[in-house]
Amino acid sequence: MSFKLAKFQIGQVVKHRIFPFRGVIFDVDPVFANSEEWWNAIPENVRPRKDQPFYHLLAENEDTEYVAYVSEQNLLDDDNTKPLRHPHLADFFDAQVDGLYRPKERISH
Repeated sequence: MSFKLAKFQIGQVVKHRIFPFRGVIFDVDPVFANSEEWWNAIPENVRPRKDQPFYHLLAENEDTEYVAYVSEQNLLDDDNTKPLRHPHLADFFDAQVDGLYRPKERISH
């Protein structure tokens, strides 16, 4: 199996191509890595391909904050300079520098 290089990077702010939300990427899967139940819950006419990167986002819309799992084909660069308000931003990232959130240093044993 060959993998496509991810277009977006961890710490990048993106927006959904169809739905009105934006978020910051905190993890990337090279191909779809969620459950079949999740996959089948997506209406067939908008179901993305599995053979592309999928991104884990700390997402938000006007009303709420949540975690989203989004295919690369459904993401766009977000040129909105308004800071994100997601309550878990500080768990993953330090300050925002030049439009990217800088991932926290992780110490492992």
